[in-house]
Amino acid sequence: MTLSTTRDDQAAAAADDYDDVLRQLSEASVHKHFDPYVDIDWDSPEFAVVPDDDRWILNPEDDPLGAHPWYQAQSREKQIEIGMWRQANVAKVGLQFENILIRGMMQYVFYLPNGSAEYRYCTHECIEEGHHTLMFQEMVNRIGADAPGMGPVLRTLSAFIPLAATPLPELFFVGVLAGEEPIDHLQKSFLRGDSPMHPIMKSVMAIHVAEEARHISFAHRFLRRRVPMMSRAGRFALSIATPITMRILCDAIVIPPKSFWRRFDIPKSVRKELFWDSPQSQQALRNYFGDVRMLASDAGLMNRVSKRVWKACKMDGDASRYRSEPHRRAA
Repeated sequence: MTLSTTRDDQAAAAADDYDDVLRQLSEASVHKHFDPYVDIDWDSPEFAVVPDDDRWILNPEDDPLGAHPWYQAQSREKQIEIGMWRQANVAKVGLQFENILIRGMMQYVFYLPNGSAEYRYCTHECIEEGHHTLMFQEMVNRIGADAPGMGPVLRTLSAFIPLAATPLPELFFVGVLAGEEPIDHLQKSFLRGDSPMHPIMKSVMAIHVAEEARHISFAHRFLRRRVPMMSRAGRFALSIATPITMRILCDAIVIPPKSFWRRFDIPKSVRKELFWDSPQSQQALRNYFGDVRMLASDAGLMNRVSKRVWKACKMDGDASRYRSEPHRRAA
């Protein structure tokens, strides 16, 4: 048996394994999925959004703004108002990101061949993400805050980002993870904590985390399979683009837009400390991407230059030992 034959057999076995995992994920989407208008009782009295509800106050253990002395010095009424607006805006950014993801995935699957396991799974994911956009928008509507979501630059670029899915699928799925990982990390932190949450928030987060586990798993497997097939130059370029993309989209998701700071008259010094000048906020930023650093190491996207870019983006640190590893060591 020649070396070439051995490599071909290994590649075929890896492809079969990849397709088998995608079929399992597709079956999971069939047998375990959610509908926001079936699984959330929006009109239940306990889901009502009422004024003067302390459950909207930002918890200092879950949100960096909630831990800041400026926020804690505000009146109880203002803390509630800020908390409602912030949660509504995070949901709005989430649905805008899901919208971009759906359009990009549909662009990607358009060119897939008949019989492709990727076609079926990606389409299942788009259906689930469509439900998430409905769920997030319903949450925003119920809260009643006119949150804009993304800033104007990213909203403008959203018309063009999905087009990258065909010529640059690896970069597109890096972007997918850049949007999914911070939201998933934040929501798991909320759900793992013991702070009181409004039932709308808790239900939306529980559904999103449950289905997002499949979506993140697919993106990780897609990149682990595709990146080693890239040319050396392409892989190097992607290794540099990965931390930059992560940082840009993380900022778009986590940092509220300018209208938020103006509306509540929040000093610039507070914004700088929160994003990302203080040691606590810098550690939080690193914690968002432990799983991505693990993926980058395993897929061959960590090298001397890319490590410096990760550090320049303030996102360097230990890689996770396994996906969704809690940050007990950092704590």
